[in-house]
Amino acid sequence: MQLQLELPVDGPALTESVQFANWGAVCYDLLGAIPDNIYGGQIEIGWLRDTFPNPGNDSTEVERIRYARGYILEMIGGYLMPTCHETSYI
Repeated sequence: MQLQLELPVDGPALTESVQFANWGAVCYDLLGAIPDNIYGGQIEIGWLRDTFPNPGNDSTEVERIRYARGYILEMIGGYLMPTCHETSYI
């Protein structure tokens, strides 16, 4: 993503695919939830929408952070990489 959008990076950019990650653990660490189906590092955008609805006024900071992360993944998968219609890359 950094290379495609020419974004500044603090440190080295990852330029190779991660083949052997525990994607369930990655999802849980970042989102606090694990999707039922993870396909080689891809999760369904619909799962993001269903799992992370707009936070209410009484939401916790953790809930707002998880919502923001889910929303960012949805934007990447739906708007920045539109050929991946129903999936978003982690």
